[in-house]
Amino acid sequence: MAETDFDVIVVGSGCAGGVAAYMAASAGKSVLVVERGNYAGAKNMTGGRIYSHSLKEVFPDFESEAPLERKITHERIAMMDTASNMTIDFTSAELAEEGKDSYSVLRGPFDQWLAEKAEEAGAEYICGIAVEELVKDESGRIIGVRAGEDEITSQVVILAEGTNSMLSERCLGNPRPKPSQMAVGIKQVFELPSGVIEDRFLLPEGEGAAMLFVGDCTKGRVGGGFLYTNKDSISLGLVATISTAADGANETPVYQMLEDFKRHPAVAPVIKGAKLVEHSGHMVPEGGYDMIPQYVFDGCLVAGETAGLCMNMGYQVRGMDFAVASGRMAAEAACEAIDKNDVSAAGLASYKDKMEGSFVIQDLRTFSKWPHVMEEWGSMFTDYPVMVKEIFNAMFSVDGQPQKPLVKRMMPIVKKRGLFKLAGEVRKAVKAL
Repeated sequence: MAETDFDVIVVGSGCAGGVAAYMAASAGKSVLVVERGNYAGAKNMTGGRIYSHSLKEVFPDFESEAPLERKITHERIAMMDTASNMTIDFTSAELAEEGKDSYSVLRGPFDQWLAEKAEEAGAEYICGIAVEELVKDESGRIIGVRAGEDEITSQVVILAEGTNSMLSERCLGNPRPKPSQMAVGIKQVFELPSGVIEDRFLLPEGEGAAMLFVGDCTKGRVGGGFLYTNKDSISLGLVATISTAADGANETPVYQMLEDFKRHPAVAPVIKGAKLVEHSGHMVPEGGYDMIPQYVFDGCLVAGETAGLCMNMGYQVRGMDFAVASGRMAAEAACEAIDKNDVSAAGLASYKDKMEGSFVIQDLRTFSKWPHVMEEWGSMFTDYPVMVKEIFNAMFSVDGQPQKPLVKRMMPIVKKRGLFKLAGEVRKAVKAL
């Protein structure tokens, strides 16, 4: 192979890019990371959740050094209409077991830590400049990048620049995701003393809660709200699918959805007295398995959200563990191909083999039908929260009048929506999950 400036160039330094750079540099390869933000994490939304299993594959002792916020031991799922809220609250010692545990993180500090690990391993960083083009040779193989006036060559380029990847579309020919496969995420971070957070969420000291909302938070549109507790702050926000959030028939823009969400009786007390310290927005891939583009090319591999690796199950949102794992596997495949002097798509094909054999592609394939079910299940975001309110009002309201048996109170509420219709919708959802 021809001599190049670097063995590996990584575009982007999020979870996928940072891990890819660390792995390749640790394997003795010369690595350059080009990050368009002024520092790693500058372009990522603060706050989120990472499942530890994939991170532990790369950093076995990450708990002792990574800037983690809280170990998540409380799971909450809420269904809300305009003025009511029903929450399922679950906690278990199993959620904290090694290998099954997860942590809230603030992406700014976390991504900077990954970048520091990569630099310690020998990777070089250029921040504050965008890659404008992937450079190709006469045969069409990717041989480097062009950033500003500089053209830098490499044996392999790992593209991990995030969701809205113009390079994947313009230089690799991957299709632009459909509006129904993408969501807009909007998030705010509120400072609160750690003790107040623990009191409001009934948490033991140092432990954390994750909460997902469906219903009125997105004004009946496909999407949902989320909340993560950090050490001294709360990350609160929502995601709404672009195809419906940007629909001309939608009277409520996303920013107003968030403002109304914050004022909801189930949310307002949680952030009462808190100081707003950050507001950010981000595109989120939500098409699942069907939106994964081609991710192995001559001289180039695609990882993380650029490869559409994100999954919103309604009760569980995953993306960072996919990104970490894909970054690791991309770096491994790149190093193997360089060592064999074959960085063609065939030489890099072990990346696809690794991905196909891992939880990443297998989980996305297993739940491939779910995004379509959610897209067509409008009543989940409109009528179901109202039905739940009516059911629980019938259960808990006592007005001094003789009460009918519980089943006779419940059945009229269900029947007016069509018993067989509800059963069919639930059955379809269960099959997709």
